Amino acid sequence: MDFSTLNVTSKSTAAASSSATDPASAAGSQDRFLKLLVTQMQNQDPLSPMDNAQLTTQIAQINTVTGIDKLNTSVVGLSGQFSQMQALQGASLVGRDVVVPGNVLDIANGVGQGGFELSAPADNVTVEMLSPSGQVVDTMNLGAQGSGMQGFDWPTSTATNASGLTFRVTATSGSIKSSPTTLMRDHVNAITTTGNALNLELQNGGLVPYSTVRAVN
Repeated sequence: MDFSTLNVTSKSTAAASSSATDPASAAGSQDRFLKLLVTQMQNQDPLSPMDNAQLTTQIAQINTVTGIDKLNTSVVGLSGQFSQMQALQGASLVGRDVVVPGNVLDIANGVGQGGFELSAPADNVTVEMLSPSGQVVDTMNLGAQGSGMQGFDWPTSTATNASGLTFRVTATSGSIKSSPTTLMRDHVNAITTTGNALNLELQNGGLVPYSTVRAVN
């Protein structure tokens, strides 16, 4: 697998961090502020001098600016570290199976597998197997199902992954019908990065965000 994209991302992040954390720039701002403050005090009206409240306010302003600059520096650094940690976590998924949103049937040894996620319990759940043209090949009635992630096994004697079958899930609760989020199992072939986003290259599902992974097998 080519990790060149990860290296480019790390270098870009480091460059951005270096640019945002220039200590000379922050020190220069403080020096200019102090010079202006001293000049202002030297040239103030003796009959109406700057009171303590004004002096304290101006000093607090430069401290606030400096504090914000340091906070931004810390955030940039943490962002870079998070991106690197996320990339390492993603790299550990290469060669493994993950569960992500999708409706492609995973068929092996005469059994097609898929899943779905219910936001609330359902009185009845129906799964339809579909051909590449969208025709219903078979239907399974799973009965009542609880909320959360659920899976199913569909026995088949002829279909394989090359058949290109998908599935559709319908849930009913009383008179209300809904379409739960379908979940599929897929194989991770590689990872890629775009900016700070980490994506997985799946065998059947193509490119999906790392954040969509629901489970790892």
